[in-house]
Amino acid sequence: MIKRIFTLVAAVALLAACETASTTDSSATGSTTSAATSGTATATSSTAATTTSEEAVDPAEMMKKEFTKVGTTVLFDFDSSQLSDYARRVLDRQAAFLKAEPAARIILGGHADERGTREYNLALGERRASAARDYLVAKGVNAARIRIISYGKERPATVGSNEAAWRLNRRAESVLN
Repeated sequence: MIKRIFTLVAAVALLAACETASTTDSSATGSTTSAATSGTATATSSTAATTTSEEAVDPAEMMKKEFTKVGTTVLFDFDSSQLSDYARRVLDRQAAFLKAEPAARIILGGHADERGTREYNLALGERRASAARDYLVAKGVNAARIRIISYGKERPATVGSNEAAWRLNRRAESVLN
């Protein structure tokens, strides 16, 4: 009996020490581990854990998934804050999403590649975020729902010192707030 209690306590301590991003994965793993060590007592908790994770549908997470499908990133040419035709199409989809979801707010982050000084790239990132915001506002989105921030070259999408990496880092990225 003491061995069973010790095993159960050890399993609970192990599960408490492990942390994963997905609650579904951790509860399923935890239920399997517990069921293997303590038998029928945990089979009931396995069913309860499954029921809880199925009921936990977060509306904010659903909205984020839908927004991601719309497109969150627009790319820019070197040393430019001019929107391309493709960028306008992405922003048109974002504007339609934001009009359909009046409670949604976004943060538009402007980014630059690694070339240039920190100050220059911060200013360029702000111009890029402002260009995207101005386009969304022109499409009917309330400016109060959009916050801009410039990251300059501090948060690259990809690391590298070549044209392919630089192209992906010259961007404005929208994130639901």
